[in-house]
Amino acid sequence: MKKLWRFITGRLMIVIPLVLLQLGFFIFLFYSSAAYSRAMPFINVLAIMIAVYIINRKNDPSYKIGWLLLVLAAPIIGIPLYLITGNRKVPKKLRNGTIQASRTLAKMLHPDESILDDIKDEDATQMLRYGIGVGFPVYQNTKSTYFSSGEEWYPVFKKALQSAKHFIFLEYFIINQGWMLNDLITLLKKKVDEGVQVVLIYDDFGGLDIPIHFDQHLRKVGIETYRFNKIRPSLAALMNNRDHRKITVVDNRIAFTGGVNISDEYINRYQRFGYWKDSAIMIEGEAVWSFTCMFLGMYTYLHDPSEYIDYERYHIEYSNVQDTRGYYQPYSDTPTDEETLALNMHLNMIHHVKKYVYIDAPYLILTESMKAALKMAAKNGVDVRILTPHIPDKKLVFQITRGHYADLVENGVKIYEFTPGFNHAKNIVMDDKFGIVGTANTDYRSYFLHFENGVLMYQTDSILMMKQNFLEALKDSQEITVENVRKTVWIVRVFRAILNVFIPLV
Repeated sequence: MKKLWRFITGRLMIVIPLVLLQLGFFIFLFYSSAAYSRAMPFINVLAIMIAVYIINRKNDPSYKIGWLLLVLAAPIIGIPLYLITGNRKVPKKLRNGTIQASRTLAKMLHPDESILDDIKDEDATQMLRYGIGVGFPVYQNTKSTYFSSGEEWYPVFKKALQSAKHFIFLEYFIINQGWMLNDLITLLKKKVDEGVQVVLIYDDFGGLDIPIHFDQHLRKVGIETYRFNKIRPSLAALMNNRDHRKITVVDNRIAFTGGVNISDEYINRYQRFGYWKDSAIMIEGEAVWSFTCMFLGMYTYLHDPSEYIDYERYHIEYSNVQDTRGYYQPYSDTPTDEETLALNMHLNMIHHVKKYVYIDAPYLILTESMKAALKMAAKNGVDVRILTPHIPDKKLVFQITRGHYADLVENGVKIYEFTPGFNHAKNIVMDDKFGIVGTANTDYRSYFLHFENGVLMYQTDSILMMKQNFLEALKDSQEITVENVRKTVWIVRVFRAILNVFIPLV
């Protein structure tokens, strides 16, 4: 009841009606001008011109189809909507600021292909070379610890924060009021008192549960706090671009990433959708520098531009890490360039798989390229398995996820639903050699609109832990068979098909 009251009285209940009011007024004006000035022939020509423009843009085919249907079938609604939100160009201020931050990041990271000389696996060198080519180094002298749940992760996370001597950087998509946030803030206040620099960045949409005075309170106790892309009652497309990253860095010595956010449900202290299955990874050693620079890139964008940030100040030396094995390539993705890096990282895994590929996917809203790659791998005899939730957090999105089952299962892909609750992990593991732990979902928002991050690993101990965790989760899951999907009633199939056409638009 308390959460419901916070939602009703929250900022979103003000923003949504104002946005809908603006949209309705815009469509009304457009309709009125068409009705009273006999402008429909002109509008139809405009619709055709926009359709030609959409067809020639470098977008996913599903995205194009959705907008083409809307613009050509209902131009009175489709044209205004496309002009306002459909072009998907990142707004100028956000684009310029984050591009500048990315340039600074590129100057600090120095990818070197010579690290690949000792790797005899051609698939590995090809996959890692792609990341190097877009600016992300490969590291050795690094080790990792994989966590198969939020409650397993949080005690280790806290211990790492308590060990900080110089700085703590935190960047999260969601922070919610509750026990976990209160516990974390208490810890961070103590570290500030010890002279540790603490910086917190969180996405404003993901922090809608947070009171507006929250930032001011934290700044008063010495915690630098920034909201990314503040929510405003505006039709502008800039509301689409969210900071979906999850990064914590301690003293350039330890880094964390994965699916876990700062909210009680992620550590199963509070359950809304059954048991919350998630994952995270702790990185120690040389590869942490990439995470430090990723955070500093976003910090540079949000920080006072008149104050210079010296990246090298945070390049703190650390003692050699013991028991290191394998190769690590941390990366981040931004919607401000033409490189769909998170999507390409996922596709690279599937294109190079030989024996098996296991995918944790909260949302299965696939691009045509992903769907084709999965089906081709299965037809090549690869063991392709995908674990989705059984209890959804978003019911309409879950219908889209289930709408993809038939095509995949009928082509040899094995799909399972995690019956105890919601699977929020975003992992890919293949052939006992490669693994990705990251923040990007297998959906359009992560691939094309959000800021994301992750780490590609080759021959690390965490890869086998990821595989084991995936197979254990299957014991608590139900397999989706061809018979299951064929029993779906026709009206549900039609509903899912319609949703599937238009889901890339939002």
